[in-house]
Amino acid sequence: SLIGRLMFKLPEEMGLIAVAVRQTQGKGRGGNVWLSPMGCAMSTLHISIPLHSNLGQRIPFIQHLVSLAVVEAVRSIPGYEDIELRVKWPNDIYYSDLMKLGGVLVNSTLIETTFHILIGFGFNVSNSNPTICINDLIAKFNREEGTELKPLSADCLIARTVTVLERLVEIFQEKGPKGVLPQYYKYWVHSGKRVRLRSEEGPLAWIVGIDDYGYLQVHQEGKGVQSVHPDGNSFDMLRNLIVPK
Repeated sequence: SLIGRLMFKLPEEMGLIAVAVRQTQGKGRGGNVWLSPMGCAMSTLHISIPLHSNLGQRIPFIQHLVSLAVVEAVRSIPGYEDIELRVKWPNDIYYSDLMKLGGVLVNSTLIETTFHILIGFGFNVSNSNPTICINDLIAKFNREEGTELKPLSADCLIARTVTVLERLVEIFQEKGPKGVLPQYYKYWVHSGKRVRLRSEEGPLAWIVGIDDYGYLQVHQEGKGVQSVHPDGNSFDMLRNLIVPK
């Protein structure tokens, strides 16, 4: 991609963002295709993270910070705090826990002592298909609450997302995971949810949070709290979670 080639030719301090109006070759996790019709906010952002920093030691956290930044971009606007936009671990943006309306994909390359991170994110702003979009949620909120919140634009939300992300990265670099997790948990869909470990008939566990490296933590009866990883095969990241040996 153009941005992938450009990122090593720019001065360290210079950020780089590409914004697509319409995208036909979008990539999802595990080779899935992300289709992006008009009305979808899509961006690829380049940031540099020193290896010997809080975030450099916990690169998987970046996708959580970006998901949180998208949600915050909307819910930090006065009047929009109760729009039901949420984060689903590890890298999805959801309407409540019902429907996906965006996602995040992070690629990192370590060169000497700096991680060059390419962050792709896309979320539905004004396109009701293929699922639901942020402006649908705002219209629904207006109907139910009698408010007159205005629809939002993709450009505005991309800009807000990048601004919020910069602040989250700063806080993380200063305080580590504990600086951002309270906010993340406020918006995530998993509080008190149950998952199966290893297979559809596997033991039940309760989701309790994420660990210092961004992996999911679950509580299994008699086993205490364990960190788990996706099995890599399921379309849904929360199916068949694996307890690492």
